[in-house]
Amino acid sequence: MNPSRFSAGHDLAFWLPVAVLTAALAVKLPGIVKLWKDPFLRAVGGLLALACAIFVFAAPQTIAWTNRVTEVRNISAPLVYSLITAFSGACLLLIIAWRNGVSDRSVTTRRAMRWVITGYSGVIVALWVLFALADVQVERLRDLDTYYATTPFMREEIVLYLLGHAVACLITSKLIWNWIRTGDLDVWLRRGLKLLGAGYATNLLFTAAKLSAVVARWTGHDLDRLSTDLAPPVVCVSAILIAAGFVLPYAGQYLHSRWRTRICHWRLRPLYLLMRTGTSDRVPFKLRATPELRLTRRETFIRDGLLRLGRYVDEDLGRRSYDAALCLGWDADRAKPLARVVTIQDAIESRRPSQGRGACPPLHSPDMEDLLEGIEAVSLALRHTDDIRAVRERAAAEAESVPAT
Repeated sequence: MNPSRFSAGHDLAFWLPVAVLTAALAVKLPGIVKLWKDPFLRAVGGLLALACAIFVFAAPQTIAWTNRVTEVRNISAPLVYSLITAFSGACLLLIIAWRNGVSDRSVTTRRAMRWVITGYSGVIVALWVLFALADVQVERLRDLDTYYATTPFMREEIVLYLLGHAVACLITSKLIWNWIRTGDLDVWLRRGLKLLGAGYATNLLFTAAKLSAVVARWTGHDLDRLSTDLAPPVVCVSAILIAAGFVLPYAGQYLHSRWRTRICHWRLRPLYLLMRTGTSDRVPFKLRATPELRLTRRETFIRDGLLRLGRYVDEDLGRRSYDAALCLGWDADRAKPLARVVTIQDAIESRRPSQGRGACPPLHSPDMEDLLEGIEAVSLALRHTDDIRAVRERAAAEAESVPAT
């Protein structure tokens, strides 16, 4: 049978998951290499690679190639069935280890994992024995399950791999949804588990479609379309959901952390520009610097600048500015950064006349620790020039109203 007869739509159901799973593996590969000693990361990487192999070897073109190279008709059947069975057992093992913790060595956990390994290893051996006993002389690239549904030994092999797959998906899905309902989970982990649960539940639909088509053959009916047309796109969707479920907890946390880093870097820009006023100092720019390194350098530059301003800080102005902000109607959380902005601007103005002369070591004001705290809030306050001006004018008016002694 010529594989070119198959439509592009059927091919997409096999190669689209390969692309998605490969991309997911590529996303996790740096973390796997970096943390190679982490058994969970290695297991996830192996599981994604195994899932990718299933779709590669289940594609009609690959089936024809494998049969031709090995010179054994339909040898792809036990190969693909074995990969699916191994994937089913590996998923179950991974969820058990993930939920209980990789370091868990309790009797219950070890017994459960031992049963999974023994049971699914036995299924794989049985698949090859049954294939060796079956008579499968007609090569089938797409409809082998239904074509040989009534053939001795091959019939048992088909049912065995489908039931093994169904049992694993059912138990895995139940474990995942029970895990979601219990415990305080990270938001990204919870989202990833929901995708995994949906993926394994969708896999049950794949098994149901295959079994329905096989049982229909037993009863003399023809529901082959469930196996050849419905099952491939269903398992395609399932693979995408499972890949996304495994990647999301790590990719989501990574992207969220990167986003927060860039936001913090952007929020500190006004204060960074203010600290550069009157000085040629600036944070060195490196094209390949990571966002975390750029943020650290900007924070360090700002804090060093504030420490150099320590001797010029007017503590009385800071108190007046804070009281002025409160009088203008702002709460303490808003008034404090506004008062700090006024104090820093005043310190910079006070420092300028003395530049160029031999400077003494900075004197640390008692309020410097207060200034160094919450630099992000101070930087955000710098964006509200009208509010700063109002606080400065109110503080100046209060200073003028105080009688000289």
